[in-house]
Formats: sequence, C-alpha cells, structure tokens
Amino acid sequence: MEKTPRRDSIEEIFTEYSPRLLGYIHSQVSNPEDAEDILQEVFYQLARISADGMSEIERISAWLFRVARNTVLNFWRKKRELPLDTEDSVCEDIARTLFCGPQDTPDTVLLRKLVWQELDLALSELPPEQCEVFCLTVFDGMAIKDISSATGIPAATLLSRKHYAVKYLRRRFHNLYDALIHQD
Repeated sequence: MEKTPRRDSIEEIFTEYSPRLLGYIHSQVSNPEDAEDILQEVFYQLARISADGMSEIERISAWLFRVARNTVLNFWRKKRELPLDTEDSVCEDIARTLFCGPQDTPDTVLLRKLVWQELDLALSELPPEQCEVFCLTVFDGMAIKDISSATGIPAATLLSRKHYAVKYLRRRFHNLYDALIHQD
C-alpha cells in the first residue's frame, strides 16, 4: 500500500509519472503552456500534501490523475468565466511585442523596450529563488530535473517556485496589458 511520499521521493514520483500525466493533460487541454501549468499545479499539490505530513495517499497514481482531472476541470471553469480577452491572448500579445518582427515600427520598438523594462522590474520583485528557477527554465531552457540535479533542490520545490513566479508575472503583465490597452 503506497503512503504519502516522503519529501525526498517526490522527485522520483515526478520522473515516473509526469510523462503520463502530461499526456493525459494534453488530451484535455490543447495549449502546451496550459498543460505544463496544470502539471506544475498537480505536483505543487503533491508537495504541499507531503510537507504537511498529515494526509496519506494510498495509491499515488490514482491520486495524481484525480488531481490532474480536477485541475483541468477548474482550468476550463475559469476559462469560461474569463472575458474574450483571456490570459492566453494577453500572453501572446506581450510575447509578440517582446520579440522582434521584420515589420517593426518605431512604436513597436519603443513598446518592446518598455515591456522588457517592465519584465526586468517584475523579475526583481520576485523572491530570488522564484526568479532563478523562472529564468533558468524560461530563458535558459533548462529542465526542472537538470536544475534539481545541479542544485540538490527537490524538483517539487523547484516546480512550486516556478508556479508562484508564473502566477505573479501573469498577473503583473495582465495589469500592464490592461493599462496599455485602456489608456485614455
């Protein structure tokens, strides 16, 4: 009978179950970034339960897939509650602004400079641990398991840090996007 994983075995659970969980999540959510976010949330929940030491999970596989299913359902509920200008379109607009295109205008160049400055500022507001894991995964393209191996920090802890960084940055950039779009 499987019990709640010890803190040091969460990385093993992540390595074993994340490919299958991600496959399941991809079958429910078409956007790869959303699927990754949902996977991070599942392992964040596992890390949280493991840290409190009070709960016991009898079958880890069933628990992980149940949490994944519930997280996907919550994702879709939230999507229906959002107006047409969803968080994804905000992120896509900002990404288009951040990275140059062949038909850049002076306005686009200025806007790109302002968005990069805002990103630098937002990253500086994050706790150093969150900023580091975010930058290593997003800008340097490192895998969580590679960061974990290099630093000795459990993968679940790194996932949790990245999860909080992404949530904060999305909120920050959604506010920036609103300010840019709705300026009078």
